[in-house]
Amino acid sequence: MKITFLGAARDVTGSNFLVETNHSKFIIDCGMFQGGKELERLNEEAFRFVPSELDFAILTHAHIDHSGRLPKLVKDGFRGRIYATKPTVDLCDVMLKDSAKIQESDAQWENKRRQRSGKELIEPLYTMKDAEDALKHFVPNHYGSLIQINEEVTIRFVDAGHILGSAILEMWVHEEGKTTKVVFSGDLGMPGRPIIRDPQIVDGADYLLLESTYGNTVHEPIDASIQRLIEIIDEVTTRGGSVIIPSFAVGRTQELIYELNKYYEHNQRIEEYQRIPIYIDSPMAILATQAFMKNSYVFDEEARDLIRQGDNIFEFRNLKYVQSAEESKMLNTVRFPRVIISSSGMATAGRVRHHLKHHLWDEKSAVVFVGYQAVGSLGRILEDGAKSVKLLGETIAVNCDIHRLDGFSGHADEPMLLNWVDSMKTKPSKVFLVHGEPEESEPLAMVLREKLDLEVKIPELWETVELGHLNRSESPVNKEEILSAVHQEMVDLDLNMDSFDKVKQGVEWDQFPEEKAIAVKQALKDLNRNLMDLNLLVGK
Repeated sequence: MKITFLGAARDVTGSNFLVETNHSKFIIDCGMFQGGKELERLNEEAFRFVPSELDFAILTHAHIDHSGRLPKLVKDGFRGRIYATKPTVDLCDVMLKDSAKIQESDAQWENKRRQRSGKELIEPLYTMKDAEDALKHFVPNHYGSLIQINEEVTIRFVDAGHILGSAILEMWVHEEGKTTKVVFSGDLGMPGRPIIRDPQIVDGADYLLLESTYGNTVHEPIDASIQRLIEIIDEVTTRGGSVIIPSFAVGRTQELIYELNKYYEHNQRIEEYQRIPIYIDSPMAILATQAFMKNSYVFDEEARDLIRQGDNIFEFRNLKYVQSAEESKMLNTVRFPRVIISSSGMATAGRVRHHLKHHLWDEKSAVVFVGYQAVGSLGRILEDGAKSVKLLGETIAVNCDIHRLDGFSGHADEPMLLNWVDSMKTKPSKVFLVHGEPEESEPLAMVLREKLDLEVKIPELWETVELGHLNRSESPVNKEEILSAVHQEMVDLDLNMDSFDKVKQGVEWDQFPEEKAIAVKQALKDLNRNLMDLNLLVGK
C-alpha cells in the first residue's frame, strides 16, 4: 500500500491523500488550498492522478480545506462514490454550493478586468452544476458503522469532535492475506467543546496520519475564552464601538451562537440594557445552522438537554440573522454598538471583509479572531500586527483593537494530541504528521518521539511513502464495541422517545417536533444497524 501526500503536508490546508493498494486507488479528502495567492494557485493545477481512475473517495468532514475540490474532481471525470458521515453530507450540500457561487463570482469579476485589458478570459474552478453533480456521488454513513467498500478496504467513521459530522477514519486494508490498519485522525477537536461530543479514542493503528495544526500550542480553556469574549463585547460596546468576529460559517458560528444564547437567556443577572444586538451576517451560516438542527441526535448531552427543555439553542432575543445583501450593507450605514459575526473565518472572502473595511480604522471598535488564520490570509496579517491593509481596493488603517481567543479553536492542542495517541492500546509503528505548519509539527514530532518512543515523519508535499505489512491488526469487528454501542443507542432511543411523547402531548418542544421525530428515527436506524453488525458477528 502506498500513500501520496497531495495536500496538508507541512501546511494546514488542501487536505488530499492518494491511497493505492494492490487492486484499489482512492483518495481521502479533496480540500482547497487556502491562504496566500501562491498557495491558492495550487487549486487550479491538474490533479496528480487521473480522477476517472479512482475507485472511490472518502471525506473526513465538510470544511472547505477538506472538501472544496470535490466538484472539480467530478468535473474532471471522477465517477465513484464519496463516503462520509450523514451530517457531513448535509453540510456539504450547503458548503459546496456556496463555494461554487464564490468560484463563479470570482471568475466573473476577473473576466471583467481581463476584458478591459484585452486578456484571455478564464473559466471558474467549478460551477454550481459541478457542485450539484458532486453531491450526487455522496453516500451518507453513521458513526461506528463498519463499511466494507470492496474486498480489500473496510472503513469506520469515529467521532472526531471537530465540527458536526467530523470523523476519525479507521481503515483496514486486506492485501496478500494480511491486514494493515491505517488511521487518519482528520481534524481532531478539543474535549468539552460546545454542542458536539468529545473526540473518541481509537484502539490503535499500524500507521497513523495525525493532524498537527496546534502541535506546539496549549490552548487556554474555552471557558476563559468565552468569559474574555463577553468582557470584550462589554468593553467595546460601552465605549460606543462595534465588535467584528470573522467566523467560520460551519461549526464556529454555531458554537458562538450557542454560548451567547446560554449567556443571554440563562443568566439571571443580565439587564435589558446589556442585551447588545448580535448580527449573524452569513447566508451560509444560516443554512448550516439548519443542517445542525437536522442532526441534533449527534449533539453532546448538554445541548440535547437544553433542547429537551424547550430551548432553541440557536435563537435568543437580541440575535438577528441577516439574510439579504441589502440588510448587510445597511449595517455599515449607521453607527451604533453591536456585534457582527460574519464569514469567512480567515477574512479572505465574504461579507466580513466589508465590515472590516468599515471598522478597522475605528479606534473604538475591535476585531476578535476565534479560529485558525492561515499564512497569507488577511486574518493572519491582522493578527501579526499590520498597521494598514489593502482591502476591497482601498488602503485601510488598522486602529481598532485586535484580539485572538485560542480557547475557541476547533483543533486539538499539543497536550490533547499527545493524550489521544497515548490512549491507544496498540501504538502505531509510524506516525505521519500532516495538517500543520513546521513550527507546530516539528516540536510535536519531537514530543512524540521522546515521550511515546514513536517513529515520526513529517512528509513533504507530493511525497509518496510505502507502508509495509505488519500483520498485527485485528478484525475490525469487535463484539464488545458493538454490544456497548447497542446499549448506548437503546438508552438514547429511550430518552428520545420520552421527549417525543411529551411533544405529542404538547408539553414541550413546540419549536422542534420535526427535529425530534428525526432524532427518534435516527436512533432506531443506528440501533438496527448495530444489531445487524452483531448478527453478522454471531453468524461468524
